[in-house]
Amino acid sequence: MRSLPSGSSAAAAPLRAAIHDRAAAAARATAGEAERRAAEMIADAERQASAIADRAVEAGRTAAQADAAQRSARERRRAHELQLAARESLRRDLEARVLALAVELRTGQEYPRLMDALRGEVGTLLGPEATIEEHPDGGVVASLGARRVDLSLPSLARATLESMSGEVAELWTT
Repeated sequence: MRSLPSGSSAAAAPLRAAIHDRAAAAARATAGEAERRAAEMIADAERQASAIADRAVEAGRTAAQADAAQRSARERRRAHELQLAARESLRRDLEARVLALAVELRTGQEYPRLMDALRGEVGTLLGPEATIEEHPDGGVVASLGARRVDLSLPSLARATLESMSGEVAELWTT
């Protein structure tokens, strides 16, 4: 599979804009829920970390200072892992929603025009002899010899979401 060349096609601009708009809308729509869930998960992780730290302090009083430092470090890592797991869960939820919205583009009035634009992009990237197949979830995949281009809606949605990783990360890091 090959990435789209930088600035190679105005034909894919409506798709990129539609996917970007839907991804941004999904991000905004889930921001409140994501922030609430993240706050709950982080607060829970912090409570657990606090309880763990309290236990580590108590153990430190009765054990050697080095032993207490080791326990504390392990528990801080565990609390951090809980926070990371919560954030990853939120990221997966957002990705699933964005993918579902991208696949919904198939039912829109603009889909035939979008498909024409994608076929045109295949022609630009691989040439008119390329074999083009419709992807079951929308969009197209094409090949010419050993070269392959995936312009399926799920692939394009993932690429768009990845390109917005900084914006999306702000949902659970603020």
